[in-house]
Amino acid sequence: MTETAASAALDSASDNDRSAYGFGLATIATSDAGEATVLDVWFPAPALGEAAESLRAVEHADGSLTALAADSHDADRGTEQKVVFAQINLDEAPADTVDAYLRLHLLSHRLVKPNSINLDGIFGKLPNVVWTNFGPAAVNGFELTRARLRKRGAVTVYGVDKFPRMVDYVIPTGVRIADADRVRLGAYLSEGTTVMHEGFVNFNAGTLGTSMVEGRISAGVVAGDGTDVGGGASIMGTLSGGGKEKIALGERVLLGANSGVGISIGDDSVVEAGLYVTAGTRVRIPGPKDANGEDTSSIIKAVELSGVPNLLFRRNSTTGEVEVLPRKGQTVELNEALHAN
Repeated sequence: MTETAASAALDSASDNDRSAYGFGLATIATSDAGEATVLDVWFPAPALGEAAESLRAVEHADGSLTALAADSHDADRGTEQKVVFAQINLDEAPADTVDAYLRLHLLSHRLVKPNSINLDGIFGKLPNVVWTNFGPAAVNGFELTRARLRKRGAVTVYGVDKFPRMVDYVIPTGVRIADADRVRLGAYLSEGTTVMHEGFVNFNAGTLGTSMVEGRISAGVVAGDGTDVGGGASIMGTLSGGGKEKIALGERVLLGANSGVGISIGDDSVVEAGLYVTAGTRVRIPGPKDANGEDTSSIIKAVELSGVPNLLFRRNSTTGEVEVLPRKGQTVELNEALHAN
């Protein structure tokens, strides 16, 4: 948008941050039967609040998206692009594909944080799409689409999925992403975040500060400032297995390589490499011997330590038991030069 349009948009926002709006460019596929399907929507400047009625006139006067939509018919893919407008209530479930894409953009633009808006039923609002180097295409009849596209050059299919790559729609400032395929639209990456080649960040998940991601951050999971998700590490999400608890890593947490957690990990805590701690994992808390020489250690389920700070989770190399030790006065430090993004 022009500076005038941007100013109008800013003035139109109300104090109601549970609403959001945006103008988008939608890709629409039409089947041989005449059925239209929205494949994707790009919202270059989503915003919180209520949009003023005059905003529609501002967009058409500015014409940035309208110009892009003009002559956008792609006979090879059977698609065209249209300008769409959405005004949504963030506490209500997504109403359609346009609504769903606006929510994903709000997350990746860092306008809302993971788990702060309603995403119920979002899978049902997003169609499966063939993501190609020539743009999104419908799944049905794609082999014919591929044949038509081949006259333009080699056809590369990046994936067949409901969610596209984040970087094709949003480039957050101050982040590094080594492999674009590993970060979905709807991921929330704070400035200073580095996602290495094997790192993965799902939608409605991400980092809340400077973080190193070499493992998997599943949907619904957030990692705090200064946290390091080691190579191959995994954090349980809520998309499968019927899980409901939202798991979080606190600040200055280290998940060792190939470790995993199914509980929240508190600030300044470490899970050693190769150890997977689930809610039901039985962990020993070592204690001194009493006056009779009896061991005062206790055994509890790991879920009882969910979110507790300053802990070291490790496996005793002699007994094989999972132990939890205090880490008072210790902290995890990231390489500052590595995260100067």
